[in-house]
Amino acid sequence: MEYKAVPFEKRIKENIKNYAMENLYPVDSLREHLKALAAITGAELLLTDRHGEKVVSVGNFAGFIPDVIGKPGKKIRIHNRTIAHLYVRMDHVEPGRVQAVEKMLDAEVKMFSCLGEEAYKHREYAIYMDELEEKLEEKHIKTAEGEKEDALTGVFHKFYFEERMQIIDRSEVVPVAVINANINDWKYVNDHFGDEESDRLIKTIAGILKKEAKADYVIGRVDGDVFIVLIPMADDGEAEAYCERVQTACLNFDDEILAPSVACGIVYKTNVEETIADKLPDAEYEMFDNKFEIKNAPGYRERLEKRK
Repeated sequence: MEYKAVPFEKRIKENIKNYAMENLYPVDSLREHLKALAAITGAELLLTDRHGEKVVSVGNFAGFIPDVIGKPGKKIRIHNRTIAHLYVRMDHVEPGRVQAVEKMLDAEVKMFSCLGEEAYKHREYAIYMDELEEKLEEKHIKTAEGEKEDALTGVFHKFYFEERMQIIDRSEVVPVAVINANINDWKYVNDHFGDEESDRLIKTIAGILKKEAKADYVIGRVDGDVFIVLIPMADDGEAEAYCERVQTACLNFDDEILAPSVACGIVYKTNVEETIADKLPDAEYEMFDNKFEIKNAPGYRERLEKRK
């Protein structure tokens, strides 16, 4: 089957049936969490998989046979499919606390569902991207190994980066954070210190971008002093935190000549009908706003020019 025929959303609707509890949760941590929950509430708790097989038991469930169809307990559901059942006994809960404990356990089940949903999506996304890469290689679309990186910086060069943009677009994953990172006053360094130092500035910024990035970030050098960073399935605030780390690392860089600084513009692709390329002008616009703010901040010029 061609990779274009199975978009990401369809994949995750289908593949959840292949997952068991241990694929999505650290069972040892679940056990400790349920023990603590039982100690706090006084409830006895039994967690089973979707078929009723015991995963964690806290309390006396001797002789109890889970009926996941007739009496399924509290269902933990991921992508509209039951992945586990939580059975509760309230025999030792104080009568006046039963209703509060019930609400607390309902909230816990909701939390388990949310955590499992995120783990499932991230795992499927990683697998899907690996499969798309293999398809590209089979079709000779993927750039040959060793030719995909920019020679100066080690991040993806423009042409390979554009291939990665298209892969993410085809996967129909949202949201995608799109970051334009532009070096401030690269021309100043080139004019005052020459090509060698201006190249070192580019390499320094690229090194910071890579160091502060997570493994699934996609970083490309798309122009002389311009980088684009993509964060598929970005969490709330993740892109902003990344840019803040990058800019702080630039400020903390101690060098006799270089005073690295980078302006960042962040936008989000939130609709699968959009392309990442559609969002690049908006990211550039946001970058220029940030550049104006940085270059007019107190001390910026002094830090840049004291290396003269």
